Amino acid sequence: MGNRSLARARSLLGVIGMAKLEMEGIEAAIGAAFERMIPFNRLLGLQIESLDPEAPKLKFDMRPELVGNPVRQILHGGVISATLDVVGGLAIALASLAAKPELLTVTQFPNIGTIDLRVDYLRPGRGKHFVATGRVVRLGGRVAVVHMDLVNDTGEQIATGSAAYIVD
Repeated sequence: MGNRSLARARSLLGVIGMAKLEMEGIEAAIGAAFERMIPFNRLLGLQIESLDPEAPKLKFDMRPELVGNPVRQILHGGVISATLDVVGGLAIALASLAAKPELLTVTQFPNIGTIDLRVDYLRPGRGKHFVATGRVVRLGGRVAVVHMDLVNDTGEQIATGSAAYIVD
């Protein structure tokens, strides 16, 4: 490889490195927004488990405040649906970033609003902690569709969901 080719290769690697750092910064900002900036997510105790754009994951621990049936000591259905809704929004934010990284900055995320949310409660919400996963089925110009699921610490599926979101 000649000096000129080597210089071009180093320059390209520098650009790729800068893009990777910028992407990591944006992903960190998305994580911070979902974990700390949204008060309701903090109330639920949602934590980023994975920022994989194909299947992001949120985790939360079972706590007495999240119990919906004090006799059976199971997770409240509203906590389940809210968590699935949040992981759906996270999946769209990351899919939007992966699809058009040049359009997003740390201070500008897509506006995402829930149009429709369907939840199927499969089993009682028992467990020490729970993990919600979202997978984008369609990312259109204005509407996105996501499938989500919630499992407990033993991998038992507690609920599934599907949702449509408006994306600006």
